[in-house]
Amino acid sequence: MTDAKRELLERDDLGWTELRSLIDGLTPAQLEERGYQEDWSVKDLMAHIGSWYAEAGIMLERMRMGTYVRERLDVDGLNSRWFETWRDKDLPTVKTELMAARARMLEEWDRLADADEEARRWFYESTAEHYDDHMPRLREWVAELRD
Repeated sequence: MTDAKRELLERDDLGWTELRSLIDGLTPAQLEERGYQEDWSVKDLMAHIGSWYAEAGIMLERMRMGTYVRERLDVDGLNSRWFETWRDKDLPTVKTELMAARARMLEEWDRLADADEEARRWFYESTAEHYDDHMPRLREWVAELRD
């Protein structure tokens, strides 16, 4: 594994560890309570992160197979569509999909012999950068739920 890949993997691991620590400390009812962000619950955040893990896994696989084509993504549209898709799913399903999507993404990351700039961007934006975007509010919300 290259140093660049290892560094990104280590950054991901730090964020994932904190995310899991916060999520695992909540009851099922707390995970489904809306208020994390406007109309979102922590369960919705889990589905959101899992959806981006899944997308990253697909893109990394395409890169590995030589079929990747860089396209402009409608991030807000994808987020909205995924929110609607996952909104009514039960908590065990969301948790399972989060874990499965992460495992697949990490497998594809590992299988890439050399992660070029585009691969590193996909991995970083779907992991460490994504955690940075959501962790401050998640920490606050978890503190509110525990009070």
